[in-house]
Amino acid sequence: MTRYPKQQWKSARNKAIFNLLIHEIHMNIIKFITAGSVDDGKSTLIGRLLYDTNSILDDQLEAIQKANRKNDDGTVDLAILTDGLKAEREQGITIDVAYKYFQTEKRKFIIADAPGHIQYTRNMVTGASNSDLIIILIDARKGVIEQTKRHSFLAKLLGLKKVLVCVNKMDMMDYELAVYENIKSEYLKLADKLKLEGVDFLPVSALKGDNIVNRSTRMDWYTGPSLLEYLEEVNIETHTNKGWRFPVQWVVRPQSADLHDYRGYAGRVLGEGLRTGEEVIVLPSGSRSRVSSIEFNEQNLESAQAGASVIIHLSDDVDISRGDIIVSASHPALTDRNIEANISWFENKELDTNQVYLLQTHSKVTKIKIPEILYKYDVHTQDPIYNEPIRLNDIGRVQIRSAEEIVFDRQEDFPENARAIIIDPRTNITVAAAIIQSA
Repeated sequence: MTRYPKQQWKSARNKAIFNLLIHEIHMNIIKFITAGSVDDGKSTLIGRLLYDTNSILDDQLEAIQKANRKNDDGTVDLAILTDGLKAEREQGITIDVAYKYFQTEKRKFIIADAPGHIQYTRNMVTGASNSDLIIILIDARKGVIEQTKRHSFLAKLLGLKKVLVCVNKMDMMDYELAVYENIKSEYLKLADKLKLEGVDFLPVSALKGDNIVNRSTRMDWYTGPSLLEYLEEVNIETHTNKGWRFPVQWVVRPQSADLHDYRGYAGRVLGEGLRTGEEVIVLPSGSRSRVSSIEFNEQNLESAQAGASVIIHLSDDVDISRGDIIVSASHPALTDRNIEANISWFENKELDTNQVYLLQTHSKVTKIKIPEILYKYDVHTQDPIYNEPIRLNDIGRVQIRSAEEIVFDRQEDFPENARAIIIDPRTNITVAAAIIQSA
């Protein structure tokens, strides 16, 4: 394969180190989101986690120490660390999703701090759609409330692989075991109704630091890991037996004198198993070929792991455009113009069944109509409500008809390829998030 002329690697040892780094970059990162009602302590929990792991830069530490916001006991309000907007600092609430990054010797972490207000549900959905795990905070004084049910329901719809329920503010309930057990029992009933799997529980006090980084000495009845220990050790399920997907983001054709025959397809790998020599199908056209090589930073790889951004080359000159998806021939995706999807509505205007919208899946944009609202969900009971419009922050099941073939997987089969956004072409505003369920 002809490559762009740059300095080449000098030894096999450097190549081995390079491949090891690629493995570390893509396999040792966990993305999680905090969710819960207003004032449950989501931002404080993240601030405490960063503070107690020494993950705060000196200038950030100095800034929060000088801030006017203090806790009732006079200590620094660690929630300031994630409050980036002026309105957030003034009101002491979270409005937009804030992302923070830190790492330990065992793992790297990307944290999304989501707002708790019902009017910012769309922000929470945005953050959760890219997460592997959700931390649902419950105020030990209040127990399971409406927003607990709403965020748990969204976690189920989005197919998050792990749910950790943190019962926070245990210090305000004298660290009583009975308080924790009652909330745990109540939440397990909700999880059973939602068919949530992989639910774990942890009693904490984000304000005091109990069970955040270090295990609490004030809850000796709890023998499990601290939050940090849990995050370092938790096993996130991968879809190793579901094949892989490669949405084409760009067709690389330099067409220069030195690289006259160069043709590559750039994108990010979803799933595991992409290897050289594998037979593939290009969707929606259905053309078949084989992977002749996989390129990263002008180095040839035998395989590409989930999350890797690479250029792949095929053995045949097939017609491929931006927005097409290359898939394993042994685990192909689905294609259809008529689908059913769960949607979370973001727009102040209600869904219009006569309006033409745009559906974006990866880099593919297609004209659609939503001719029928099948039902919307009651977030309290999770039961369907019929014959009602879908308005701001509603979650519902709809039929979608597309002008072109949509390449997708069912949520339960391959969630990374079951997600899309819906755009109003008149304003270019994203009006909904969609999770495809069936054709």
